[in-house]
Amino acid sequence: MRQYITLLFSPTVVFSLILLITTPTAVAAGNADVIVYGATPGGFCAAIAASREGASVILLEPTDHIGGMNTGGLSFSDSNQTVRSTVMGLFDEWHTRIESDYDSRGIRLPYQVSVKDQSKWTYEPHVAARITRQMLNEANVKVLTEHVLKSVKKEGSKITSLMTNKGTFSAKVFIDATYEGDLMAAAGVDWTIGREGRAEFKESLAGKQYPKHMMNIDGFSKEGKPLPFITTTDAGAEEAGDSNVMVYSFRLCLTEKPENRVQFPEPANYDPTRFEVMRRYVKSGGNVGWDLYPLPGDKFDGNNSIGGQFSLGLVGACNGWSEADQAGRAAIWEAHKQYTLEFYHFLTTDPAVPEAIRNKYAKLGLCKDEFPEYGHFSPALYVREGRRMRGMYVISQKDILEQPEKEDPIVISSFPIDSHDCQRIALEGGGVINEGTIFPVRRSFPKQGYAYQIPYRSILPKPEDCTNLLVPVALSCTHVGISSIRVEPTWMILGQSAGVAAAMAADAHVNVQDLPYPKLQERLLSQGQVLELPDVPEDPSKLPGVIDDADAELIGSWKRSTNFKPHVGSGYVHDDKVADGKSQAIFRFKAPTSGKYTLKMAYSAHETRAKNVPITISSGSHEKQIEVDQTLPLPEGELFQTVGSVQLESGVETVITISNTGTNGFVIIDAIQFTPLTK
Repeated sequence: MRQYITLLFSPTVVFSLILLITTPTAVAAGNADVIVYGATPGGFCAAIAASREGASVILLEPTDHIGGMNTGGLSFSDSNQTVRSTVMGLFDEWHTRIESDYDSRGIRLPYQVSVKDQSKWTYEPHVAARITRQMLNEANVKVLTEHVLKSVKKEGSKITSLMTNKGTFSAKVFIDATYEGDLMAAAGVDWTIGREGRAEFKESLAGKQYPKHMMNIDGFSKEGKPLPFITTTDAGAEEAGDSNVMVYSFRLCLTEKPENRVQFPEPANYDPTRFEVMRRYVKSGGNVGWDLYPLPGDKFDGNNSIGGQFSLGLVGACNGWSEADQAGRAAIWEAHKQYTLEFYHFLTTDPAVPEAIRNKYAKLGLCKDEFPEYGHFSPALYVREGRRMRGMYVISQKDILEQPEKEDPIVISSFPIDSHDCQRIALEGGGVINEGTIFPVRRSFPKQGYAYQIPYRSILPKPEDCTNLLVPVALSCTHVGISSIRVEPTWMILGQSAGVAAAMAADAHVNVQDLPYPKLQERLLSQGQVLELPDVPEDPSKLPGVIDDADAELIGSWKRSTNFKPHVGSGYVHDDKVADGKSQAIFRFKAPTSGKYTLKMAYSAHETRAKNVPITISSGSHEKQIEVDQTLPLPEGELFQTVGSVQLESGVETVITISNTGTNGFVIIDAIQFTPLTK
């Protein structure tokens, strides 16, 4: 049966960086072994990889911007938070070429790509664009920009061609490398968007997340209406999912250097009353602004502050982007740019902002030598999360933290689980709180995300949906999963793996689901990919006698957080200082032998912690009560504080109960450890 599927949600062409390849003005058409739609980092790596495998490749991009965020302002590689020895292949080659580009001009970068430590790798956008263009040209990839997807033609489960605003293109295998998952949606592949509930995949980090403190300000106007930049007065049930995605923003390339500094454009129709909620927050003692990462050339990469209450991200305004048509995305893009210009104007001119902060941001301007065709403003909106395929395997929290090994790995991923805000809520009776942030979930020693294998199945649609499409960017995962996967280093390696697989499937005339994994594995390894999990220091949560909060029975109201360091495992929970006696954490332990044991407790010490946390230890006929002062600092370099010694019996279950009865501060539940007392 021949199917015709019309795309009702086509990508925008409003944001752009630099025209790397001349785009034909006449209607174009083409045939290739592999067609890649979307010139994101995952897309250009997929195209290069497929071409190097001998396939003819066409790379179609709906905008006139090649390289996605890699060339659009994100100039501070997130690989510093990964296990760098596993982030290889085209990602490593791309960065090595950037380093060589600087070396050839006598500029020594403050890092070496060959050294796989946690150094911060940085570069300028125009250098990244030049390297990307060189690699595409060398691979003989045919790049066509401003080709907006309109519809897809299928025969049974196979895509035969796609139609853009400029022509029709046919291929044996297609790759959807858009951030938004446009091609897969047009091809009738099952997808989702937003956040799952906690029960759906048994994810503790799913649903609503409140790691940030409530702001002690009124979120309503005198008329009782929510102030601008408040997204809702009802966030929904904590355990439930919703259609919200994490905040989008621009990554701004900035400088203080007078000879290269261009003044920020004045925002049109600036209305200072729009910023009343921020004004109230600043007057309450809060800070507003954004993160600044130093770059070569005396520049900075300006990023939304994940820990900030108000920053570059326009919370809530990105919802609907992926599903929108071209005009809808143009409007969302312009709203984000308008907000960015207005936010800068507020920071630098509003009397409520402290003078030191006004002066700090007033020194910054756009860069004269970056993005000159577009008024020097970063052209790519940071789409942190779009549609996600529901494919052959769905990556969820357990795959990252509990079951990292897979039978068909194509990537080692290790960026922390990390989501920015999704909502900003005005509370009845007073208070404003941001919701949705998952602060980086990482091991502390070393400070990096948990390494796990991404399976080939996660970039494959279900066979009944499509048999000649690979989806390496909007791949099959949950919101918690994409919160770790969603960075350019991972997407570049995923793109490379998809490109190799596409070329092999096209050459063998097989469905992508039927490509023999051992053959794919062999080719990926030959291209410099790393597929084996690395050897890393043992996770403290896996040490003998350690029981993590993730394995405790939690009764009552506990809130999960990773805000304070150090912590064991993926984070900790706290009682939000309610001291109502209704919250308990119950740990269970079986002592290997009877005798005396040292009880240790992990917590992040702080002056706001409770000084009288009650612990009851019951082991057979023995029971002991201990009170812990969590304001006391941990021993230097240690994760645990010794809190007492207890008598345990073997052959019975030891029950440890920690509560917030009568406590006088935040009660932190992280991990406990029993170690035998030696005589």
